[in-house]
Amino acid sequence: MIRIEHRPSVSPFVAQVWRAHAAGVETMTSVANSTWELVVWTEGEQLLTSVRGPETCASTAPVSHDSSSLGILFAHGVHMPHLPVTGLVDAETPPRPVQDGAFRLREGSYPLPTYGAAEQLVEQLVADGVLVRDSLVADVLDGLAPTVSPRTVQRRVHATTGLTLGTIRQIARAREAALRLGDGVPILEVVHELGFYDQSHLSRALGRFIGRTATELAQGRHARPLSLLYSPRAVAPDPSGRRP
Repeated sequence: MIRIEHRPSVSPFVAQVWRAHAAGVETMTSVANSTWELVVWTEGEQLLTSVRGPETCASTAPVSHDSSSLGILFAHGVHMPHLPVTGLVDAETPPRPVQDGAFRLREGSYPLPTYGAAEQLVEQLVADGVLVRDSLVADVLDGLAPTVSPRTVQRRVHATTGLTLGTIRQIARAREAALRLGDGVPILEVVHELGFYDQSHLSRALGRFIGRTATELAQGRHARPLSLLYSPRAVAPDPSGRRP
């Protein structure tokens, strides 16, 4: 099984902080996620770090036996200029070993984050210019009207997230649908409340982004564990009214 704990953050740079312990499983379903993350995990007696990019579809991922892990999911618009997220979509950097309780990022050495105080590391990365935030991207996803052209918005969203606005919204809606189904909300209510065309549209979205059917989610039947599935920060709908 995989035990996962997660929490939100007051930092505008952080979407979620999570930690997990896995035992007795070899694979899991990694669900789609529109944010990138810094991950620290154990593999045997070795401690490793990696930067993982956004995931545009569900996939089967290996799980290290009896392993612990911790991750910082960064908010939309937060990026590292030296490591463009556009090159990390559905990918990750090669694992790097932790030495003397610290890891390398860009040209610096940083202490490992902790679950309760991950923001301390984030603040240090911001101060060193490793992390940069484009507030326009966050504002647009919050539904605020941009002061630049739609083309500029799309360019800046893609540069800082690796994704389009449409893909971010599709992933957020599928994740929310999965959570509501797991909480017992009837399938047709989920279809109506979240703006899917019909039940077939919902099924296609769940298959692509979550790797489960609506029935499996509603009944809690999972062939393998799911990765972190938290309720995403509300993402403003397309102002044109079009359904993604």
